[in-house]
Amino acid sequence: MIDSPKRPALLALVAALAAAGGAQAAETMDHEAMGHGQMNHGTMDHSQMDHNQKAQTAGYGSRTPIPVPTDADRAAAFPELPPHTMHAGGINSFFLLDQLEYQDADDASVLSWDASGWVGSDINRFWFRSEGERANGKTEEAEVQALYGRAISPWWDLVAGVRQDFKPGSPQTWAAFGVQGMALYAFEAEATAFLGENGQSALRLEGDYDILLTNKLILQPTAEVNLYGRNDHERGVGSGLANTEVGLRLRYEIVREFAPYIGVTWNRNYGNTADFASEEGDDNDEARFVAGIRLWF
Repeated sequence: MIDSPKRPALLALVAALAAAGGAQAAETMDHEAMGHGQMNHGTMDHSQMDHNQKAQTAGYGSRTPIPVPTDADRAAAFPELPPHTMHAGGINSFFLLDQLEYQDADDASVLSWDASGWVGSDINRFWFRSEGERANGKTEEAEVQALYGRAISPWWDLVAGVRQDFKPGSPQTWAAFGVQGMALYAFEAEATAFLGENGQSALRLEGDYDILLTNKLILQPTAEVNLYGRNDHERGVGSGLANTEVGLRLRYEIVREFAPYIGVTWNRNYGNTADFASEEGDDNDEARFVAGIRLWF
């Protein structure tokens, strides 16, 4: 028999061991219940996934196959398009007053003009050109050209027609033929040969280029060269290189169709043309301030 003094301690130890054993049993039961629940849940997911896969496979097999396109289907999907507007024909027109300006010459105030335009189709057009100047209220130079033009490429035309000079000297008629168009980098160019009365001949080369400083502010350099085959003292031109004109104009396009401008031009005579000008008391090398307007429609 256990002594009575040790008996309470022994009873406390037995009670502690019993409590520990009960807690371990409860924990084991919780884990088993959790595992059982997870096992059932996993089994349900797999069975449901197998069912969905079977349903999808059955749905794919029951779809109607895509029919092969027929000629009628292709014609409906890709109909013939109408011709482009640019090649559809029709009559159009264009007019450009490139220069209408006041020039401050050394011995006179000069009003100068340079205009051109056309009417016709994309391939065949009637062209006209006119240029000249008036000094101190008198017409010093004036000419008009009427030309037939035919496009030989998207950017170039061949032209042929007549040119009529009214001043200087007595009126004179020329046959004209040449080429005009746009070279690389939007450089506008004209080269025209002339055959006049009494065996006279001439060649004129012109070019200009627009430099966009802003969308509205544009700097335009220009150049013109005139050559003649024979001396014509009455009209003040000599054989060979007769004269050149180089200009620089700065315009502001209030709208695209209307633009005022200012600038400067340099005119120079050469050879016999310079001798004829000296006889008349004219300058052979002159710079002029210019101010004018440019418009088109």
